[in-house]
Amino acid sequence: MMDVAVRAEGLVKRYGAVTALDHLDLEVPVGGILGLLGPNGAGKTTAVRILTTLLVPDEGRAVVAGYDVATHPDEVRARIGLSGQYAAVDQDLTGRENLVMVGRLSRLGRRGAQRRAVELLERFDLVDAADRPVKGYSGGMRRRLDLAGALVTTPPVLFLDEPTTGLDPRSRLGMWDVIRELTAAGTTLLLTTQYLEEADQLARDVLVIDDGRAIARGTPDELKTMVGGERVELVVRERALIGRAQTVLARFAIDDVRTDEQTGMVSAAVHGGSATLTQVIDALDQDGVAVGEVGLRRATLDEVFLTLTGAPADARDADAGVEVGA
Repeated sequence: MMDVAVRAEGLVKRYGAVTALDHLDLEVPVGGILGLLGPNGAGKTTAVRILTTLLVPDEGRAVVAGYDVATHPDEVRARIGLSGQYAAVDQDLTGRENLVMVGRLSRLGRRGAQRRAVELLERFDLVDAADRPVKGYSGGMRRRLDLAGALVTTPPVLFLDEPTTGLDPRSRLGMWDVIRELTAAGTTLLLTTQYLEEADQLARDVLVIDDGRAIARGTPDELKTMVGGERVELVVRERALIGRAQTVLARFAIDDVRTDEQTGMVSAAVHGGSATLTQVIDALDQDGVAVGEVGLRRATLDEVFLTLTGAPADARDADAGVEVGA
């Protein structure tokens, strides 16, 4: 077990008639990075809350840093850091005071807490704002402060629940750099996100969940290959010939042919790379279908997400009034 930092087996969590987790299994090796993906209501946040001892599962078992989350919650809490979807900071305190408070609550002692606060303020580029009330911080600054708070005790295992939600692109890239530094230093990370590019950039392994169940796992490249590693995309010059282009492309497709009637784009996942692209072009020419653009590109995690869950990555599903996790 010591080569595995986080392991969950058969986790079940119900909220009345709603099953948030349905026998979920997951595993993160020591020093590994697992990206947990799924549409709103899939159960990602519920899983994080169980793994961080904030919820008790109805069934199943979870072990974090060598300790059972149900029977030894204090041991687990001493070894983890958590940054949730919303920055858990006191808006009336300054950034420095927030970090010192976390340090004191973590029993670092007054001097130890103050010293750690200084280190983290520098690391997260918050020195200039250290002594200003947090209520005057921007969203990106609050997220950085929240993550700094999760790192006060230098935990070996870190849980980040949608850490860049609501951030502007520049702040998101900055947060990615911080996360890369942490993982490079050996921190084990479980990351939930709805940004597919984020998982692609940061996660070594990705677990896709839907309706509380794991439906696929692998590296980003493996998942892309699973649903068709490459896609042929073409734009038909004459809209009247779109149907004929669909028929041609269907001969080579490994899944459904997709069509955008407004742009005239027809696309499908294929195997065979450039050789298949050449065959498609020849077949279109023989059938008299003129195309303005044609190309071959790598599948994206957005397409993986759509294929596996049947919903786009930015879908916002209602939770029937029950918060079962984003």
